Amino acid sequence: MAIGDHLQEFYRLPAFTFPGPEATTKLPEPDAVAWRITSGAYDADEAWEAVFARFCAAVDTTRVRALIVGAWEDAYDSGPTDAVEALLAARDRLPALRALFLGDMIFEECEISWIHQTDVTGLLTGFPELEEFGVRGGTNLRFGPLSHTGLRRLNVETGGLPVAVVRGIGASELPALEQLDLWLGTSWYGADSEAADLEPILSGARLPRLRHLALHNSEIQDEVAAAVASAPVVARLEVLDLSMGTLSDDGAVALLGGQPLTHLKKLDLHHHYLSEPVQQRIRETLEPAGVEVDLDRDDADEDRDDDGTVYRYVACGE
Repeated sequence: MAIGDHLQEFYRLPAFTFPGPEATTKLPEPDAVAWRITSGAYDADEAWEAVFARFCAAVDTTRVRALIVGAWEDAYDSGPTDAVEALLAARDRLPALRALFLGDMIFEECEISWIHQTDVTGLLTGFPELEEFGVRGGTNLRFGPLSHTGLRRLNVETGGLPVAVVRGIGASELPALEQLDLWLGTSWYGADSEAADLEPILSGARLPRLRHLALHNSEIQDEVAAAVASAPVVARLEVLDLSMGTLSDDGAVALLGGQPLTHLKKLDLHHHYLSEPVQQRIRETLEPAGVEVDLDRDDADEDRDDDGTVYRYVACGE
């Protein structure tokens, strides 16, 4: 699965791309949209920081609620350090900012695992009123342990999530967090965590308000499912998402053999490698209790060598 569409909505607001310098487009009200500030990943005519400067001059930034950082020049080769510095320098001009997404690029601009990122800790500490933060791309991504009392949703999209980021998030104090979405990815693109590294998240000790947990797009989806089966945090969840990975019968059976899941509103397992009998068992266990179950196989596919070795793929790698 390649990412072929930019964010259409963010922070419950329609996304709007700030136009180029020659455009005559009528701008929307500052608080009516999520503003996408984008340059170009290849041969940009205007640096991201220059586009952002024009944006700050044209829009009443004191009313801006959501910002989307799109492509920056050479995103496949360098991180958004300059963009982060520009955002932090303008924080006094953005008192209403509540949502920020870093790296909204489609595959034609930069494949997810080619996107070079940076240390995003400073953005979260620099904007303590943020309620939603998202980032795409795992190369050079850093997320140190932090405390943030306002953050309600955290979304980290990668084809390979470094273990240091998993541990950094697990060690963070996020008392308001309601939704956590981690694309764990594959070792081909830098994923090096194990199920044990998720324990601080699965304990729920630092996440008292968590209701939606997505640990997906993983090549170790079976191990993750087995760890989730006995995780204390599950009892308070409304949505559990283990989709997009290499989930097989082993992981699904371990999940069903753990604590009851009938309190969930939704169990998302789409893009899976489950046999029909196990799928039926999941449906028969959960659907009578009113749980919405997503078992769409999507484009999950596997290869087999001449010696019988089976290769299964996550939904979003490169």
